[in-house]
Amino acid sequence: MDFTQLIKNRYSCKKFDGRKVDTAQLTAILEAGRLAPTAKNLQEQHIYVVQSEDGLAKLDRCTPCRYGASTCLVVAFDSENVFTYPGEKRDSGVEDATIVATHMLLAAAAAGVDSCWINFFDPEKLAAELGLPENEEILMILDLGYAAEGTKPLANHDSRKALSETVSYL
Repeated sequence: MDFTQLIKNRYSCKKFDGRKVDTAQLTAILEAGRLAPTAKNLQEQHIYVVQSEDGLAKLDRCTPCRYGASTCLVVAFDSENVFTYPGEKRDSGVEDATIVATHMLLAAAAAGVDSCWINFFDPEKLAAELGLPENEEILMILDLGYAAEGTKPLANHDSRKALSETVSYL
């Protein structure tokens, strides 16, 4: 499948069948995140692979949005190892972690693994639940697995605004 078709077909899976993600597929997904560009190549991301019953139970205490996924990637970044942009108002932490997460989400689709980007949780509560270092901030959870039978995209999945509504040439 070509890239345009891949991004057109990919959707947020809201019901997984519980099967474990194949090790080779998971490794390819993680590798895509490792290869993602980051500001000044700081590579401040840290990915936590959550697959154990105990780890998944910790996630379930913090969000109702695991949807039965067998594998969840908690995407965090080291807030002490970021590039601060001119003006001192923004840094690269959230943006770099987002690039990493997006690479992994698309790599999952390419590998035949369904996914869902989860932000419905309190990052500080989840960090405490997982025992993460204080310098790390959680961006998101990426649910991974295989769609349960009958699961499909939302009805409005193919509804997109025209480029003329979202792009301006200056």
